[in-house]
Amino acid sequence: MADAKPALQRELVARGLAAREARWLVDEFYLGADPDALVGLEGAVTRRLAGEPLQYVIGHWPFRGLDLEVDPRVLIPRPETEELVTHALGELAALDVTTPLIVDLGCGSGAIGLALLDELTKRGVRASVVALDVSTDALAVAKRNALKHGLHQISFVQSSWFDDLDPSLRGRVDLVVANPPYVGAREFASLDEVLRYEPYGAIVADDVDGVEGFADVARVIRESGPWLAEHAAVVVEHGEGHGVAARQLAESAGFVHVRDEKDLAGKDRVVVARR
Repeated sequence: MADAKPALQRELVARGLAAREARWLVDEFYLGADPDALVGLEGAVTRRLAGEPLQYVIGHWPFRGLDLEVDPRVLIPRPETEELVTHALGELAALDVTTPLIVDLGCGSGAIGLALLDELTKRGVRASVVALDVSTDALAVAKRNALKHGLHQISFVQSSWFDDLDPSLRGRVDLVVANPPYVGAREFASLDEVLRYEPYGAIVADDVDGVEGFADVARVIRESGPWLAEHAAVVVEHGEGHGVAARQLAESAGFVHVRDEKDLAGKDRVVVARR
């Protein structure tokens, strides 16, 4: 059966798939001992050729050290957000907290909070995470990913940003992390149509203060302060045109040591600030 795979891959490339995508789909769906293998593979190929993102077709995708389940209820994890986790880990290391409490706002698939919990646990740090999302569908995916990886020091709350976070946590959080929606509606209309498969509300945000798509980033920055412990940090991903506005807002909200970290393309992408 293994000998059939190269021929299948060549056939899929001839039908319009990229070579590596053809290989991934064959490896994922063509299980030779399964009599329905070709049916499953054909269904996956049809979906991909119709434009559905490969990540949704496969149903899972790597994020740092985790293999996360993903589907159209959640955003697809991206490399820029892996960098956000790096910056968040750096802030926690600088704080030198033995049992950090982390709040993951708009958690989606759980990628950020679960990656932090996984990597901190491997370092011997006893962290706990509260993951919030307004979408019950997204929370269902995140819970499944937590169970899949045996990450139990995480709780899930349906909430629009901080609205329904337990008030007893005010002043106790060591790290707030978020990858909020940061694309304006006008910009979204000009982007790759493949984004239409992802949840619109997790991508597009309102304009505010004359800055396109900045409303949710601004809300996270403005509202984080009262929840943070002394010297705690907020780490927020934002749009490439939001760097100046994000830094200025953090400074006006009373944060210190404010900086912006660049993404893999050298563009401002993650604002980092301390209380």
